[in-house]
Amino acid sequence: MKRILVVEDDLALSTGLCFELDSAGYLTVAAYNCAKARYLLDAERFSLAILDVNLPDGNGFDLCREVKAARPELPVIFLTANDLEADVLNGFDMGAEDYVTKPFNMQILLRRVEVALRRGKPAAPPADRWSDGWLSLDFSALTALRGAEKLAITPNEYKLLKTLTAHAGQILTRRQLLERLWDSGGNFIDDHTLTVTMNRLRAKIEDDAHSYVKTVRGMGYIWTGGKA
Repeated sequence: MKRILVVEDDLALSTGLCFELDSAGYLTVAAYNCAKARYLLDAERFSLAILDVNLPDGNGFDLCREVKAARPELPVIFLTANDLEADVLNGFDMGAEDYVTKPFNMQILLRRVEVALRRGKPAAPPADRWSDGWLSLDFSALTALRGAEKLAITPNEYKLLKTLTAHAGQILTRRQLLERLWDSGGNFIDDHTLTVTMNRLRAKIEDDAHSYVKTVRGMGYIWTGGKA
């Protein structure tokens, strides 16, 4: 069954959209802001994302850019009241497969969803393991080895490691990491806790001969995978 992420802050519209999509044979998951959408995209697999542009904590264009950088195979449809030509062009420039303006016809939207899903490539399964021969991480079994030593890694540290390794070579800002550490109860890890968690994690996985995380001053962190 195709799973669709619906990112829409209007509760009534989101509920109606999800009902119609579910009735058409899809399985929908709703998010009402960028933070929750990022958490879901990081934790789950989807066949399609439907994004509003104006969201309480950010911009759908920025969210689409992030989605396409991390998962270029995931089709995106904008569903928004922003109907200016510049907005439509911007949406396509961000990599979206389609741009639908409100008000809209539900049957036409369903057909556009069908077309976007046909165009989309099968999503690659998320990497559950990472290893360079010295550091070995298994995110399914929640185990970590440094050489022959078994490491005690906390759940938040595993979340951090999975996010870093999934975006190896890319700078992840502190804000992006904080939003990806939003837990299932909707609680944020604060900025100070992120710093402490990162420092403790690096102390566990790194030594003088092996460095995995590089701090980019004023921006965030980058997973180097042991490479300089």
